[in-house]
Amino acid sequence: MKVAILGTRGIPANYGGFETFAEELSTRLAARGHRVTVYCRSHHTPRGLREYRGVRLVVLPTVRSKYLDTVVHALLSSIHSVRERFDSVLYCNAITAPFCWIPKRLSGARTLLNVDGLERNRRKWNAAGRAAYSVAERLSTKFPDAVVTDADVIRRYYREEFGIEPLMIPYGGDLRRPEGRETLERLGLSEGRYFLYVSRLEPENNALAVVEAYRRVGGNEPLVIVGDAPYAADYIRRVRSAADPRVLFPGAIYGAGYRELLFHARAYIQATEIGGTHPALVEAMGAGRVVAYHDSPENREVCGEAGIPFDASRPETLSSVLGALLDDPARFNVFSERALRWVQERYRWEDITDRYERALQK
Repeated sequence: MKVAILGTRGIPANYGGFETFAEELSTRLAARGHRVTVYCRSHHTPRGLREYRGVRLVVLPTVRSKYLDTVVHALLSSIHSVRERFDSVLYCNAITAPFCWIPKRLSGARTLLNVDGLERNRRKWNAAGRAAYSVAERLSTKFPDAVVTDADVIRRYYREEFGIEPLMIPYGGDLRRPEGRETLERLGLSEGRYFLYVSRLEPENNALAVVEAYRRVGGNEPLVIVGDAPYAADYIRRVRSAADPRVLFPGAIYGAGYRELLFHARAYIQATEIGGTHPALVEAMGAGRVVAYHDSPENREVCGEAGIPFDASRPETLSSVLGALLDDPARFNVFSERALRWVQERYRWEDITDRYERALQK
């Protein structure tokens, strides 16, 4: 099968959830003998890189703009894909829906669209951005052969709002355990003696609420805020100014360094409001971490009883959870055990690749 993945910034993953998804899925499909191409953006791809772990990379330009980056790159990638005559094309991000017809009609490819969460609800978008995503949601029910969601909450929305039945395929969380300690040493961290937050630093991911909550927590253990965002400089400044000296901001970290931080944290904090299944959340569960999560329907679906809920609009609820973790850590071991079992039952990458492989087949 000749497959393309487009709509992400590309691989190797160096931005967010869709990029992690594209890397994990494409490399597994390639290992199974499929010819896989991932379309990458020129400003997110190392110069000269055209192949990665058996996956062909096609690097195309785009407009570096908060509102046009994904749209322009998806259009160019769609046009390029026609002459490649792929058997199947997997689009990522609902905003790419208007272009799904291009390879479908012009080269006969089967097209799937992973819509992610309800992107129009993100606070970073202005009225025009929210309107564009509302239109894209409707077009996603018309142009691709199938819509894919990564959470039942989002699948129910599409069923009730548009009368379609999307496929539901979540993300995986079974990562390899890291061998080194270089990142911990560089940041001055001790195993099991810090809290970890990983997300793009955008308002709906509530990094500000997390650092405000941590100010109420005693002790000297660090809180490590991993992430960045290209169009949120003002918000990032607010987060940094609200943090006390125990909070570390190492920026975005990927690969082995990210896994080091994940596998050796005392606990992981997920404070996102918007989206479906967040890769970092299931990866934290797969690493056997105690997870504290903002009690949104999507996060609750992913964690079940394997995590501890809090309300990001009330930072004191997170303060209470983190304080209890410091006072009596053994009391929370049961959550680590539940998380590991939950990931093995629902979030194994090989099982997820099986499901995508079937969905991509004509």
